[in-house]
Amino acid sequence: MKLAVQLYSLRHHMENGENFIDILRKVKALGFDGVEFAGFHGYTPEELKAALDEIGLVAVGAHMGLDDFRPEKLPETLRAGKVLGAKTLGIGGADTETETSLNEVIEVMGCADKAAAKEGIAVYFHNHTQEFSEPLFNTVPGTIFERLAAACHMQIDTYWSFHAGKDNYKLISEYKDIIPHLHIKDGLDGHPMALGEGNNDLATVVKAAKDNGIEWLILENDDPEPDGLSDIARSMEWLKANV
Repeated sequence: MKLAVQLYSLRHHMENGENFIDILRKVKALGFDGVEFAGFHGYTPEELKAALDEIGLVAVGAHMGLDDFRPEKLPETLRAGKVLGAKTLGIGGADTETETSLNEVIEVMGCADKAAAKEGIAVYFHNHTQEFSEPLFNTVPGTIFERLAAACHMQIDTYWSFHAGKDNYKLISEYKDIIPHLHIKDGLDGHPMALGEGNNDLATVVKAAKDNGIEWLILENDDPEPDGLSDIARSMEWLKANV
């Protein structure tokens, strides 16, 4: 099993003026095999691919915006993914609070996933807690997650699914055919934390990933303490001991 980090976890380092490529080098030094982008920070896909190759990291995927997957922008999005060598591209969430907005997300992501498949790329939606609830409008049966999963690939954030009361082993096993990779995350009372510092059933997540042939675990912490690199370093110690 391979380990990556969602670079959103390190956003404050970039916001504080640290060089993005230097951050990638530090990620590699911690022992990660790959990264999932959350913005390109002024670099072209070609420049980032060259840096990844030099450092020895793989572009596992990228969180982008819903607009990036609309028909008019999809070719540019897929080109960036192909240059990076990413086999998956997705969004980290979207407005699904009304019937209209949910149907729009389903339409955009579903069409993009079908088109991207012709280029060898899977398009995915990253869940939070709310996707496991019935839509408030409830004009169509099924949870928001179920309706999205019928349209595109799903990247399961295993802390938010746990926080929503889901059995991660059952969830991952049921949807394994449309899961390109998992987000491994810990937390307590809805507050994300470094691995081993919360109450998520992480051992179950690792077992489910192994039993269902999930190739990549992607570490993420939305609110790292005291900073992103320190936080993911603690999580890497847990990963080295438990994966």
